[in-house]
Amino acid sequence: MITTNNIIALGLLCLFGICVGIQKASPEQIHLSYGVDPSRMVVTWSTQNASEGTLCRYGLDSTLSSQATGFTKKFTQSSSGSSVNHTQYIHRTTLVDLKPGTKYFYSCGDGTQMSSQFDFMSKRTDPAWSPSIALFGDMGKTNAQSLTRLEKEVRNGMYDSIFHVGDFAYDMDSDNGNVGDSFMKNIQPIAAHVPYMTCPGNHEEKGNFSNYKNRFTMPTDELGDRMFYSFDMGPIHVISFSTEYLFFLQFGFEQIFNQYHWLEQDLEKASKNRAKTPWIMTMGHRPMYCTNKDNDDCTHHESLVRVGIPFIHAYSLEQLFKKYDVDLMFWAHEHSYERLWPVFNREVYNGTKYPYTNPGAPVHIITGSAGCSEKHDPFGDTESWSAFRSDDYGYTRMKVYNSTHIYIEQVSDDKNGMIIDKLWYIKEKHGRFY
Repeated sequence: MITTNNIIALGLLCLFGICVGIQKASPEQIHLSYGVDPSRMVVTWSTQNASEGTLCRYGLDSTLSSQATGFTKKFTQSSSGSSVNHTQYIHRTTLVDLKPGTKYFYSCGDGTQMSSQFDFMSKRTDPAWSPSIALFGDMGKTNAQSLTRLEKEVRNGMYDSIFHVGDFAYDMDSDNGNVGDSFMKNIQPIAAHVPYMTCPGNHEEKGNFSNYKNRFTMPTDELGDRMFYSFDMGPIHVISFSTEYLFFLQFGFEQIFNQYHWLEQDLEKASKNRAKTPWIMTMGHRPMYCTNKDNDDCTHHESLVRVGIPFIHAYSLEQLFKKYDVDLMFWAHEHSYERLWPVFNREVYNGTKYPYTNPGAPVHIITGSAGCSEKHDPFGDTESWSAFRSDDYGYTRMKVYNSTHIYIEQVSDDKNGMIIDKLWYIKEKHGRFY
């Protein structure tokens, strides 16, 4: 029989960290991502022990009148050289039948241990939607310079989504996964309120990107590979892909081929749908171009990301993106910010009136300075295709106003939120520009 004295004694034991017979299954690390269609939102979270179930309650007010059940996956990992395994349970639930552009409240857990209530706006579907996005890469658990400002801006409703362009936590597997847990808790004030859309970086490589694949839930394709996917936001078609397949060949050449052919099919479909989504943008971790002096891939004339397999140029992403008139490419990896002139094959193709008005090539932006333990990457000599660069900590904002106008600006955390760079990208006709 459980008596008052039993409860008091058990509580005292817990104060000293000796909780007998109690399994901690409190929901934590809660984050959102877009589902496969606008009527869905996916909620992912972790518990440190097995729970009694996986469900979310949600609704148009705090009564949370709807409920969706999901599934749980046991995830076990250890740091390099460690004999200690870290086990946690990843929970995923899809909220369905959401009305477009509507505020929802939700709470997740196992039905007994439930999270606090959070809220989000479901994806809009009307043609007048002008989505606002914050973009950055290379943000760690420590020295996450941009996180505080981003939290405040998310609370103020500035963004419809966050795009994290690879490299998380530094690293998610470190300290037997505890660094990853801490990072995911740190981003919860952002990611529990707006979809946190991602792509993998080189720091996720451990265990064939197991932390990335387990901790994040992105819209999947028919191959069931969350390393690449696409979705629409108002007038823009967004493609997220892995540059890392080209660099970690121990995980199989077929990943390069599968992604390339998926990209080709997705771009072909998007190119036929430009009346609805005229803009096409990509995000991948390692850039095709950069002027940093760290001897990374983008400093090489035949960058693997740009030309594919050297000399024969098989699986060239730059050629593929040219073929389907990709407008905008976001990268990270370099711990700095760099805006390029419209460029193709290392040649500048500025617009006839202004550089970013009807340009003859895609626009590239590197935004990898959100802050991590590795700090900054220095710049080397400039190149003809480099328009602006800065090693200030910061992140990028983008607003897709309509079918012809996109506004982009760079925020400096070093300068107390000052806008240090901005551009209007204007394209009056979308289609083949070569």
